[in-house]
Amino acid sequence: MDFFNCISLRTAQGLVADALSVSPTGVEEVDLIQALGRVVAEDISAGSDLPPFSRSTVDGYAVLSRDTFGAGEGVPVMLAVVGEVLMGQSAEYSVVPGQAVVIPTGGMLPAGADAVVMLEYTECSDNETLLVLKPVAPGENVVVKGEDIKAGTVFITAGSKLTAAEIGALAACGIAKVKVFGRLTVGVISTGDEVVAVDVVPVGGQVRDINSYTLGAMLAETDCQVRYYGIIKDNYEKLRQAIIKAVTETKLVLVSGGSSVGARDHTVRVIEELGQQRVMFHGLAVKPGKPTIFGMIGQVPVFGLPGHPVAAMTVCQSLVIPAVKKMHGLRTGKAGIQVLAKLTRNIASAPGRDDFLRVRLVWREGEYLAEPVLGKSGLISVMTQADGIVRISAESSGLYAGDVVNVEVMREA
Repeated sequence: MDFFNCISLRTAQGLVADALSVSPTGVEEVDLIQALGRVVAEDISAGSDLPPFSRSTVDGYAVLSRDTFGAGEGVPVMLAVVGEVLMGQSAEYSVVPGQAVVIPTGGMLPAGADAVVMLEYTECSDNETLLVLKPVAPGENVVVKGEDIKAGTVFITAGSKLTAAEIGALAACGIAKVKVFGRLTVGVISTGDEVVAVDVVPVGGQVRDINSYTLGAMLAETDCQVRYYGIIKDNYEKLRQAIIKAVTETKLVLVSGGSSVGARDHTVRVIEELGQQRVMFHGLAVKPGKPTIFGMIGQVPVFGLPGHPVAAMTVCQSLVIPAVKKMHGLRTGKAGIQVLAKLTRNIASAPGRDDFLRVRLVWREGEYLAEPVLGKSGLISVMTQADGIVRISAESSGLYAGDVVNVEVMREA
């Protein structure tokens, strides 16, 4: 195959998606407390109405709304207080015209009542007489039975990643266990004679292993189980054995470094030998991240990522993470957090490749500004200073100061 016959990011994403298994890695049932961030394996419907009864959203008085029409501070409406609803208990009263019932926030709405007057807009001349100082409309300050979720309604669909809000909805519906897709096991291998462990003091031309930790952390954030296979020197046989072990034990493998075209870059050769010529591309028209490899060894996808940390993280975010989401069974269509921001300076870009610009977000005078964080792909500080990434498409020759850009947020600004 031709080395560095660069293809577009979109083409690469399509090749990766087509090569992946369409079925996620098994299904397991987990307790609700362990379900955060997991991907739901089947549609979930409510077994009963939520809420199961109509209830008040404020402290006040349950009334017939038509009794309050025309009420004001100068002309209050007088109602008879006939009882009180207690929290956690059924409403024993039935409200008829001219009556009101004391009700707390969350209390069950009595039969006959269709609204609640807030406590702040009432006065009591005695324990049995209520003066209403402001009218309420039908349904005001009330959540009716089934208004949140109707019984039988599918409220979480298969392929959704469970958020804290959805965990709350499941709890409200009495669902204590959830069927989710199994976690994806991913192997991470770092390569290079110059790479040493993080607890080693580098000497000469050595550098500490950054990529194992950054890539592993990115994968862990997507609910993967990460296995580390250490640092492999620039030796074909050692890399071959490491990759054989990784593809045997995991469902996806990342190799950082060794993806260029130098004499010591063995990743392509190993994939071709083990995968029987199934290297699908070597070279990506993106910056940073040009020397990227993708191939299949059996049913296991193997990515060869650049050794420079920023390039490795950029390709991981744009190419590997979408693959992981598909293998996890995650529904497509939900984008990450994105904000619009105004670029603060001109940025040139070479047509024919996608450029990924790191930016810092600054809130100023009611809008976000995107300040480019410039630096070479080997500088990890470029990523630590950035809040997000702006993609400059291959059709563009750059951006101008003042352009409104879409920023994919990597962390809270």
